[in-house]
Amino acid sequence: MFKLKVSDAKLLRDMCTAISILVDEATFKIESDGLKLRAMDPSRVAMIDFEWPKTIFQEYISTEPTKICLNISELLKLIKRVGKDESVELSLDDKTSRLLVIIQGKYARNFNMPTLEASDEEVPTPKISFNVKAKTTTSGLSQAIEDAQLVSDHVRIEAEPEKMTLSASGDLMGANITLVKGSDTLLDLDVKENAKATFSLSYLSEIIKAASATSDIAILEFSTDMPVKIDFQQTKEGKLTFFLAPRIETE
Repeated sequence: MFKLKVSDAKLLRDMCTAISILVDEATFKIESDGLKLRAMDPSRVAMIDFEWPKTIFQEYISTEPTKICLNISELLKLIKRVGKDESVELSLDDKTSRLLVIIQGKYARNFNMPTLEASDEEVPTPKISFNVKAKTTTSGLSQAIEDAQLVSDHVRIEAEPEKMTLSASGDLMGANITLVKGSDTLLDLDVKENAKATFSLSYLSEIIKAASATSDIAILEFSTDMPVKIDFQQTKEGKLTFFLAPRIETE
C-alpha cells in the first residue's frame, strides 16, 4: 500500500515530461526512503536514473516496497489538468489494482487509470571512468544544441582544458559552437584528458529540452567515444540523470 501526495504539481508534471522522453511505460519503485526509476529507452541507446526522496512529498506513505508500472503519457494527461496551488495524490486501489489520482484545489477531481505489468529487469548504473566534467547552464546548452541542429542530426562534443566545442556538419552547412570555461554558459570545466565523442541530436535535444524545466544547471561527463552522463542539478532534493550512448563514426 502507498499514498504519495505532491503539493507542487508543476514539479511533478515537469518530471513526468522528462521521463516520457525516453520511456512510454515506466516501472517505479516505491520504497521506504522514496520513489525511484531506472530505465532504458526501447532502442537501448539512452538511460534515465531518477530519484525523489520522501522529503519532496507533502505526504509519503509506503508500508512495503512496491513496484508499479504506468503509461507515462496517460498519467501526464491527468497531471496537466492540475492548476496552480493544487495538489496531486497518488495511491493504489488494492481491489482493482488501478492507480487512483486525486487532484485537490478549487474542487476535487478523482481519476483512475490502469497499471501495467511491472518489469523485472534491473538496469545497472553504467560503470564508466570520465575524463571530462563540464558544468553548464541548461539554457545555454540548449541553445548550443539548437544551433547544431540547424545543420545536422548529430553533434561532436570536444573538450580541452579551457573550452568545449560542439561541431556539426551536414550536406550543405557546418557549425562550430565554442563554449569557453568561466563563461556565462560553461561555468566550469575539468579535463583530465582531452576527449571527443559524437551523439545523436534527436536524443540530446529532447533530453535537454524536457529536463531544463526541472533544472538550471547540467553537469556533463564524458570520455572519448564513450557514453555521456548528464546530471540535471535539482533545485530541491532528488536526482535526474541521463546516459546517452555515442554514435560511433567510421572514418
